[in-house]
Amino acid sequence: MLLNCLLIVLLLGANFVDCTGQKGHISVILVGATGDLAKKYLWQGLFNLYLNEADRGHSFSFYGGALSPPEKAEGLMFDVLKSLQCPGDVTPDRCALLKDQFLRLGRYRQLKTAENYTALNQDIQNTMSEEGLHESGRLFYLSVPPFTYTDIARSINATCRPLPGAWLRVVLEKPFGHDYASAQQLASDLQMFFKEEEIYRIDHYLGKQTVEQILPFRRQNRKHLDPIWNREYVERVEIVLKETVDAKARTSFYEEYGVIRDVIQNHLTEILTSLSMEVPLNYSKSYDVLQAKLEVMNSLQSLDHSSAVIGQYQDYLMQVREELEKNSNFFTNTQTFAGVLVQIDNTRWEGVPFILTSGKALDERTAYVRVLFKDNSFCLQKEEKTGRAFCKRKQIIFHIGHGDLGFPAILVSRGLFKPKFPSSQWRETTELPLLHLFGQALSDYYVYRPVQEMDAYSLLISNIFYGKKETFVTTKNLLSSWKFWTPLLEILDRESPRVYPGGSENDQLLDFVIENGGLRFAAVEPLEIMGMEQKTNSFASIHSTFLGNSMVSNWDEQLIEKLAQDIQLAAESAVQHSGVFHLALSGGSTPLALFQRLSKHHHGFPWKRTHLWLVDERCVPFTEPDSNFGNIEKYLLQHVRVPYINIHPMPVDRNQRICSEEDLGTEVYAKEISAHVSNSSFDMVLLGLGNDGHTASIFPGAQDGIEGDKLVLFTESPGHPYRRMSLSLSLINKARKVAVLVLGKGKHDIVTLISRAERNPIKWPIFGINPTFGKLVWYIDYDALLK
Repeated sequence: MLLNCLLIVLLLGANFVDCTGQKGHISVILVGATGDLAKKYLWQGLFNLYLNEADRGHSFSFYGGALSPPEKAEGLMFDVLKSLQCPGDVTPDRCALLKDQFLRLGRYRQLKTAENYTALNQDIQNTMSEEGLHESGRLFYLSVPPFTYTDIARSINATCRPLPGAWLRVVLEKPFGHDYASAQQLASDLQMFFKEEEIYRIDHYLGKQTVEQILPFRRQNRKHLDPIWNREYVERVEIVLKETVDAKARTSFYEEYGVIRDVIQNHLTEILTSLSMEVPLNYSKSYDVLQAKLEVMNSLQSLDHSSAVIGQYQDYLMQVREELEKNSNFFTNTQTFAGVLVQIDNTRWEGVPFILTSGKALDERTAYVRVLFKDNSFCLQKEEKTGRAFCKRKQIIFHIGHGDLGFPAILVSRGLFKPKFPSSQWRETTELPLLHLFGQALSDYYVYRPVQEMDAYSLLISNIFYGKKETFVTTKNLLSSWKFWTPLLEILDRESPRVYPGGSENDQLLDFVIENGGLRFAAVEPLEIMGMEQKTNSFASIHSTFLGNSMVSNWDEQLIEKLAQDIQLAAESAVQHSGVFHLALSGGSTPLALFQRLSKHHHGFPWKRTHLWLVDERCVPFTEPDSNFGNIEKYLLQHVRVPYINIHPMPVDRNQRICSEEDLGTEVYAKEISAHVSNSSFDMVLLGLGNDGHTASIFPGAQDGIEGDKLVLFTESPGHPYRRMSLSLSLINKARKVAVLVLGKGKHDIVTLISRAERNPIKWPIFGINPTFGKLVWYIDYDALLK
């Protein structure tokens, strides 16, 4: 190593390099050296570390480790090393020399077994012994899946620790768990092998130059910020990360984590703590900074269902099915978009909404923090005459990257103050593009950008080298974050996200508003009620009677909302009473809007305890458009989490034959009902009303299904497809509640007719609905009732 240093002196001169003040040897081991992250960022970050530290007294060796033997991976690793670049301020001669040195210092080692780590340790010791070096420290960067951390930690601790007196730093990449319990388990496993000061959990967003500058900015501009950085002056804080890319090729990861676990629980929450924490007197002390972050984390108010809005881009389900080889019955509630309202329970921030938002397949790629101040000014003179900054909305924007601006920057409204920055690191930008940011021209802001843009990993690797832990996540801070987020995640994982088309087509579909201490989407999601005109009306539902039974009436959309509420109440009551809810659904187009309402707006519905049955089915394959189960699957099952074993389609397709008597499909279904449903009594049955007075698939003139003891039977329809399978009316009448949903002007005539007709079930099968012990409720919209 001394010879290497002398060679640099000969080429660059003594003014560039000091070989006399050797500070010890550093071994850097990158585990996962041929992975994507290593190729894109980590080797470049390590090379930048070497560029900055090569002439400051330390000697280095760099080991790349992976599971593959050298003959397969060594060439791949060195191809990456040869492609490394120097920053623009490094002269070509110096760049060429240090790059050559870096290549000479690089070595590949297979790190698959405990014995491999023992051999690595021996190699490091031999290198120092041969060159007369003393060890200063070892840096292990684990760019590998978290499930491998424990085994690698065990090997490092057992045989690959540095010599006494030297430091050990082990870097871990997220995800650090899936929820509080898994994070706690992983942390416990690591603590068996490493001290807290040896663990560096990396969140690369903390290395983004704008994010890294938040605390220094607050400290250096304290004179101006102290009076206004509080609830009296701040209207809200927005922390946003938008992506145009989707999750294609990453659906296996996204299925396990989703957008909140992927970026909000970590990146955006860390930014929130940097913005809202109390700035220590000495913010360069890692412990003080981390303790201040922990204090604000512990002050966050608990989240509930109303705290978030969630979405899933339209193509996600198809991508999951293709990439994970799922069948057409598979569905997922994974969130690819989320907006979350966070409140802080302390004197400084009480009542100030912090909005954390991220998503994939959005209209632009950008990331920013926006601190919007309350507008309490009144300007009498016309604005175009004065041009006064005092009259314009005041805000501070930490622009992290991308977007229309295209570079990291900190922007301060001219009506606030002119900020101070270290001139060696940040400079004011006066030549600004003709852009508007949040409704104001860039000329309305003081705009500062880094003197030299730096990759986040390069900055963080430098901080690791110097032991600056304030830009990393401690065990306490990690567990505090997961403790805060896990309850909300458990709620949202059971809910159906709003489906959005992606990109510019999203329009206003994902816009949301703050209301009653929570969030809601601004745009009402359209319900697809087939064959009917939409009306909107806020009239309360009319509760009356029809044919001697309870009736609820309203406009179609409000009526569906009421029925969905009643179904959820019935479900919750059944689950509380017996632990399970048995719901039988009829086919046709009428209930499709109800299915949408249940899947997209009833997030607390106990789907995992629900068994879904069919009232009737057409004798066609499930893939046909006429299939009742196909429509239930499309409009409901794809969007809610009903356990697969709780879904009971009618067996119309058996032995590759459709509705064959010989296949005994009706008997099979009757036995399945008897086996699962106590006393064959469904908790709730949803029916419709045909224009000829039929219900389920029991048609006028048919005695089978109206009379007799059969539970399930084949029937004949007057229209195509002619053959059906149906529950009998005697089975339906055993239900605890029967709801008949009637929608649209097309049903007015039959509603009027049966309201006056003789109650003859053979002629009008709907009259055969008369629950033995349960309750019948009619849900009829105004079009069908009044026309």
